[in-house]
Amino acid sequence: MVIQTLRVAALIAASVTPFVSAQSLDYPEGAEIPRSMTLAEEAFVDSNPIQAVASRGLAPVALVRTPGEYEPAEGIIMAWEGSNSWKSILSQMTREITTTGMAKAFIFVDTASELTSASNQVAASGADMSRVMFEIKSTDTIWARDYGPRYIFLGSQADGTGGVRAIVDHTYNRPRPNDNSLPSYWANERDEPYFLIPLVHGGGNYHLETGNPAGVGHATRLIVNENPGLTEAQIIQLWSDYQNLDTTMYTPYPSFVDSTQHIDMWMIMLDDDKVMISEWVNEPTASWAVTSDNAAAYFAGRGFEVYRVPAVRSGGTHYTYTNAVICNDLVLVPLYTNGTASQFNDDALAVWESAYPGKTIVQINCQALVTAAGVMHCIVKHVPAPANGEAPGVYMTSQNDGPVVDPGDVVQTTWLYDSPDGVTTADLLLSTDGGSTFPTTINAGFDASSGSVSWSAPDVGTSDARLRLVIRDGDGNESFDDSDVSFTITGTSCVADLTGDGDLNFLDVSAFLSAFGSMDLAADFTGDGALNFLDVSAFLKAFGAGCP
Repeated sequence: MVIQTLRVAALIAASVTPFVSAQSLDYPEGAEIPRSMTLAEEAFVDSNPIQAVASRGLAPVALVRTPGEYEPAEGIIMAWEGSNSWKSILSQMTREITTTGMAKAFIFVDTASELTSASNQVAASGADMSRVMFEIKSTDTIWARDYGPRYIFLGSQADGTGGVRAIVDHTYNRPRPNDNSLPSYWANERDEPYFLIPLVHGGGNYHLETGNPAGVGHATRLIVNENPGLTEAQIIQLWSDYQNLDTTMYTPYPSFVDSTQHIDMWMIMLDDDKVMISEWVNEPTASWAVTSDNAAAYFAGRGFEVYRVPAVRSGGTHYTYTNAVICNDLVLVPLYTNGTASQFNDDALAVWESAYPGKTIVQINCQALVTAAGVMHCIVKHVPAPANGEAPGVYMTSQNDGPVVDPGDVVQTTWLYDSPDGVTTADLLLSTDGGSTFPTTINAGFDASSGSVSWSAPDVGTSDARLRLVIRDGDGNESFDDSDVSFTITGTSCVADLTGDGDLNFLDVSAFLSAFGSMDLAADFTGDGALNFLDVSAFLKAFGAGCP
């Protein structure tokens, strides 16, 4: 707190601290607003407590997978805020992200004039400007990790593949309204599904390992302090409901060691079975060193490759090398000029190179940033690459609750899609055998971008109907999604009544076997033009369902 007080006093003297009023705070351009709360913000929150905004609608009902930062990235979100030395770091990062990382840099600027100056500076750094995307939208601070959008894949398959990108937002744990509004703005700009989890939170206090599809999250118990109306178990359940992650909680570092108490200051996930954790080389018996050591032992016990990288304190600043940015085959790692910390720059680089021998490790001087309680990981948010690569992603949002429809009913099928190059046409197919085959085309060649199509239910009499939506882009790439559960189309005829006497009995079984044995298509109950065990199964299901 002494260091923070000194920093705030210096900011006040320079007239760049956020100014408090009865209703809001002002964040002057060029201010080095720390990642932790300033004294002005603390005073404001005392009279205007931060409360979680109620969830917007329900949690996702589809199968959800939350991608890790080590997975393929479309790009990295950053906010063009802070002093010139901070913007120099942003420029260097942009150069590496857009060249070595082969990803987009989504940079938020406050005004058109700021866009021009930012563009000039980024271009001068050597960035690939074809991959730099500026967004004119006001932000308050540089700390995008804590307020930016958390991505999930909505409608992922059971094996963890596929799905469309969606956003899970939270209420930012700082009184910074422009920052807090960025995820909803971004979701609207990209037309991506948006969910609001009812938690006060900072995104840097969360790391995760992915699974198929469920994964494991990691956070400190700071989150419990930020949400006094919820128990730890309830918070973990919310993350499970919205992100399909089972979260492990850790003791936070003391605030005098790290004023943010965020887990990304001392841990980073490298893969589904690989992690890097700080090692306090100058204070090995301190309580915070024990926290890190216990976490390392926990991961080792789970069979992870565990890498330890130095961490030190000097002059009240926490110098960390885990607060890095992974972007495809690039890793951005901080280095420092502080005398105590700088002696470990080479050691940290060697650990990172050992952990990622196939990636390019680039060190960037972050001395100007680290004294504000954060480094490079704290100022970015990842935008994952589309789940299906070049092919469009699709998730069918209807017929997933096992509805019952009658022949002739007009049924509406709806979907979400995710495609870097847009979409063109779609086909809707029907299965009557639970998704084993889709022989019937309901509708073909309709507009895939509409998100909705209506169709008339055929007279097929099945309790095992499923739909398949096939979607394409302009290059002919295609993918599909099936309805999650079987539904019923009642039928006005009794399809298993092969004798036509209005009754189901052994005579119908005999008639089916006779037709099947003679390769008569009257036994083709799947409608695929072939006779096999699937037709036997379909007949038995129809026979068991009885007549209307």
